[in-house]
Amino acid sequence: MQGPGTADRGASDASPWAANALGGEPSAYLRQHAGNPVHWQPFGDEAFAFAAARDVPVFLSIGYAACHWCHVMAGESFEDQDTADFLNANFVPVKVDREERPDVDAVYMAATQAISGEGGWPMSVFLLPDGRAFHAGTYYPPRPMPGRPSFRQVLEAVREAWLERRDAVEQNAATLARGIAAAQSASAVRLDAPAAVLDPALLSAAVRALARSEDAAGGFGAAPKFPPSAVLEFLIRHAATASDTAEAARDVAGRTLAAMARSALFDQLDGGFARYSVTRDWSVPHFEKMLYDNAQLLRVYVHWARLGGTDGYPAAEAAAVAGSTADWMLDSLGLAGAAAQASQGGAEGPAALASSLDADTVVDGVHSEGASYLWTPGELAELLGPADGAAVARLMHVSDAGTVSEAGSPLHPGHALDGPEGALWQRVRPVLRLARAARPQPARDDKVVAGWNGLALAALAEASAVLGRPELLGAAERIAGYLERVHWTPGQGGEPGRLLRVSHDGSARGIGGLLEDYAFCVEGLFALYAVSGRTRWYALAEAILASACTRFAAGGALRDAAGESAQVLNAQGGRAGMDPFDNATPSGAAAFAGVLLSSAALSGCSERRAMAGNILSLLPPLATNAPRVAGWLLATAQAALAGPVEAAVVGAGTPERTALHRALLLSPSPGLVIALQDPAGDAGGGQVPLLRGRTAGPGGSPQVYLCRGMVCDLPAGSVAALRARLATMAE
Repeated sequence: MQGPGTADRGASDASPWAANALGGEPSAYLRQHAGNPVHWQPFGDEAFAFAAARDVPVFLSIGYAACHWCHVMAGESFEDQDTADFLNANFVPVKVDREERPDVDAVYMAATQAISGEGGWPMSVFLLPDGRAFHAGTYYPPRPMPGRPSFRQVLEAVREAWLERRDAVEQNAATLARGIAAAQSASAVRLDAPAAVLDPALLSAAVRALARSEDAAGGFGAAPKFPPSAVLEFLIRHAATASDTAEAARDVAGRTLAAMARSALFDQLDGGFARYSVTRDWSVPHFEKMLYDNAQLLRVYVHWARLGGTDGYPAAEAAAVAGSTADWMLDSLGLAGAAAQASQGGAEGPAALASSLDADTVVDGVHSEGASYLWTPGELAELLGPADGAAVARLMHVSDAGTVSEAGSPLHPGHALDGPEGALWQRVRPVLRLARAARPQPARDDKVVAGWNGLALAALAEASAVLGRPELLGAAERIAGYLERVHWTPGQGGEPGRLLRVSHDGSARGIGGLLEDYAFCVEGLFALYAVSGRTRWYALAEAILASACTRFAAGGALRDAAGESAQVLNAQGGRAGMDPFDNATPSGAAAFAGVLLSSAALSGCSERRAMAGNILSLLPPLATNAPRVAGWLLATAQAALAGPVEAAVVGAGTPERTALHRALLLSPSPGLVIALQDPAGDAGGGQVPLLRGRTAGPGGSPQVYLCRGMVCDLPAGSVAALRARLATMAE
């Protein structure tokens, strides 16, 4: 054991840990810290070996590029030379981009919550050189605050414990790792057990529990409020079925969707949603805009429009929000650089979507939260004239006091804009958009995350059908092609293929995809196949799903990661982790269950449907006790109970077949799975088992074969007959 002041003995300027090593990293978040005087190392075996060689703890800092408080802590502490010197002398500092390494983020978030009772980013965790955590927190200020020590105080206390009470430190780490392992055991799924039988009453009970927790301002709970995307998907699916809680589900979903879309959470000028609101009424957003949020919300608003809406939140209003969000995603997050274009053969339009826009805008060298989005009454009057400026300030709750800071307020109507208000807004909106475009803009994190692009792929494909915008289908196909070329490596010699999680500048690198990446990509590809009929996408989905089954479901147990890091495994007590709860995105397990159900319907594989049933066995204790973190499990269970309704569309590619296909795409049935004969010819259709043996009508006329529960109707040759049979199957 080293004595005080000797923790860096043996280190020299030539030592590999004696310099900041982030300059060559592709992650935008890591590069943001490349200029810090802290000697940051990327997460990996080498950094932990440095810590073991020096006999010092690892200080692990986790954040992401769009995180406001990550920028704050960087400016206050990581750019401070004295703090950096202390860190460098007594720790091996390691930086992690949580969006690149959600496996790292998940286990140390569990540790942080267990130790401190809170979680969030920046996350600050202290580790043994083998990866086990022994102390943790989130943001630490440069000076003590009520209830929160300064960062320097924490560093000194940890150093003192490491040097003087090592046995206690190691005991704490061992106890914590055992606790995380026990939690993993409690949520384990056995895929080789008999599949559980779903009880429909569970879903109605979940609707009633959600209705009880609904907030009068829309959404659930108090501030801060996050968009409950997965829960909304469940409520919309439930509303499309025959049950005594269908209307309640529709009402709760409609109120939340309306409240978010009519608030400052939704960008009233450019479209797209901010990450969350710091107020109950959605009036003050936290301004980062994430691909994963907008992909999920685009799909939810599309599904609401398809469902038909309510008087309180009409389908047409939701369709406009969906269209605006799709445009924002492609315009603001679309990547069409040389490398991406090359991977697409020079196709026009974005080839993939970036991860996020920052919460902050750098103005005169200073990070200012939401600066691009804020307005004052004076600015509005100067741009629009005194009368219109004052009217818009009242309409959008822009006051002299400012709701965010003296810099101003975001645009927050808080209600539907129609009549004279709507006319005023349509007149002034182009002027305000132009003025805002001339301001400094938030930085974009250009990394491409496979799973999030899979979510976007599903949303854009379905939006193209429901909104009648074929250009969105073209965008979805370009994204699918990028994922296939850049992120996916087909299997060779009996080995499963591999999906890489992240790419930068058209080149994938880093860890293999997690369960969520595989599942989200398969979900997107199945949706794209249902709309386009191109069996290329079905075949790719099945190949990725087969690899996921091998990597994450081997040995009868499901896990979220395929052993990418020994340190992560140590931190969770040697057990492979599986988190059943939704977070910012659906849980990987729930998403995997959903694509297993779709695959079973398209392929006839009963084993995959049984695996989905095993995963859904997680639902009973969650449906009423914690439905807000089980939204995608609930949505998947709703699809399982409602179907599969298998629809095979065959026949010549005539306007009549297009009408039949469109009627299916516009059906809100949650259990519906569509197989469309490949428009390129019958040869491709043979790849989809659901189409085998299905023949066209007399003279090659198109028709739809509908089956449910292994019982098939006679084929329907008209839209009226098809709709009638779909309605019967929904009862």
